[in-house]
Amino acid sequence: MSSEHLVVAIDGPSGSGKSSVSKAVARELGVGYLDTGAMYRALTWWCLEEGVDLDDKAAVAQAARDLPLEMGTDPAQPAVRVSGRDINDDIRTTRVSEVVSKVATNTDVRPVLQQRQRDLMSQVAEVTGGVVAEGRDITTVVAPDADVRILLTASEEARLRRRSKELHGHADDHAVEATRDQVVRRDRDDSTVSDFTEAAEGVTLVDTSDLDFEQSVQAVVDVVERARQQA
Repeated sequence: MSSEHLVVAIDGPSGSGKSSVSKAVARELGVGYLDTGAMYRALTWWCLEEGVDLDDKAAVAQAARDLPLEMGTDPAQPAVRVSGRDINDDIRTTRVSEVVSKVATNTDVRPVLQQRQRDLMSQVAEVTGGVVAEGRDITTVVAPDADVRILLTASEEARLRRRSKELHGHADDHAVEATRDQVVRRDRDDSTVSDFTEAAEGVTLVDTSDLDFEQSVQAVVDVVERARQQA
């Protein structure tokens, strides 16, 4: 491995399963976990609470610098707190989901949060012996030198079905359509500032379209173990 501590970077589109799979992989490996997407959601929530205009790029970037954010990095309890308040549920609401791309595509915000992500990854790895970090540009921008870099993907149909079950408890046609805008639009918007649809050089593609959850976790663990053996 290239670093003293194991660093696993996982990118992927909405509904690919990267959050749930990454948490399970971190538990399996006995290391810490970082949900970088939650950081953009937390900043979005904070701006909405503070009345910051999301279309004011400079104001949102300043909010990113000032954000009193604490990220829980235990994969069993990855809490997100702002000013000591647990906002884990608040950042998953439709209110935040509908506008988070405005923050995530802000080119003044991204370098600020990306550096916070690098710092957090380093701290977590130091404490736990490693880290599994997931998001949209972890393999290419935040941690291009990670020991293991994976693009976790799935077909649009599979991703919509999974996100529908997560949000609505089922995946009938109505639920899938209600979810489509949130998943497809956000991927389209976010792809303007990061590439999470094609595996960059040195990044392993793991397609979970036809895999269940346990198989998806095992597929990622297998990639990590192969990398360890080759080190």
